[in-house]
Amino acid sequence: MGKTAEYTQQEAHAGEDTGLHLHMRTLHPSVPIPYLTRKEMTSTARAATARLTGKPPAKDLAFYGGLGALTVAGALEWPVAVAVGGATWLLRSGRKERRDTDAQP
Repeated sequence: MGKTAEYTQQEAHAGEDTGLHLHMRTLHPSVPIPYLTRKEMTSTARAATARLTGKPPAKDLAFYGGLGALTVAGALEWPVAVAVGGATWLLRSGRKERRDTDAQP
């Protein structure tokens, strides 16, 4: 057993000088992360919705905003978020049209 341990140590030391030494440099740029307060988020959301012609329901804004936030955070990939958002929009618009046609005499 002693010879095996001795042999592996000798091999390890012998291989150190004969190998290729590759020096790599990595760049770590400083990226400022903005800190947003609740007041800033509220004022931005109000300014954005004030420009819309029809007022979307608050639950739609929360859903699509949350979907976007999950995508930005990396919890969802953007194709998945687009598919979920598009399918949800299609389903909700179809229901809305059906209710409008049923309500008219």
